[in-house]
Amino acid sequence: MSQITEEISVAGPDLDPETWVDRYGDYLYRFAVARIKDQAVAEDLVQETFLAALRGRKSFKGRSSVKTWLSAILKHKIVDYLRKKYREQVTNDTDTITETVNGFFHKNGSWKIRPGKWNMDPSKIYEQREFMDTLFKCLAKLPDRQSKAFMLKEMEGYSTKEICNALEVSPTNSWVMLYRARMFLRRCLELFWFNKTKEENS
Repeated sequence: MSQITEEISVAGPDLDPETWVDRYGDYLYRFAVARIKDQAVAEDLVQETFLAALRGRKSFKGRSSVKTWLSAILKHKIVDYLRKKYREQVTNDTDTITETVNGFFHKNGSWKIRPGKWNMDPSKIYEQREFMDTLFKCLAKLPDRQSKAFMLKEMEGYSTKEICNALEVSPTNSWVMLYRARMFLRRCLELFWFNKTKEENS
């Protein structure tokens, strides 16, 4: 279990671990199985989420609800699972989602393939399940620390200082990781979500 997911803080009246499964088990399971498509794996990830929460509950700082905190742990576990799964797959297709972050850039940092302009507002489609599935798959293709930096910043609202503490990096390094993560995700989503949606609507 990563240090990051154990340090996420939580607040609320339901801090008793004995209530967590009854209160949030079904919700977390539905969330996991919708992204993993495997009931057994989803059950394992939810169980791991509860165990991680149990180990990390002493570090709660009262910044979010239990449900939000548990969801954040589960999201990290889903991305870790997908990353491991994709690394075990073998593919010869060089024009797929398996392109690495560096594959989008020249050595001087300029784009090899510049992302196009989006005609949709990502914030308005964030909760769409298919979009979230694609986002999780794209996150799983990022290096571990870059995906965690993005999730901490964009999904959990961590400040730059908190990200630096969690990942043990400098502010400059955190900025670079977030920039590269955002640019990769932009390109990945363009290829595997926006272009697909455009084709379906044409």
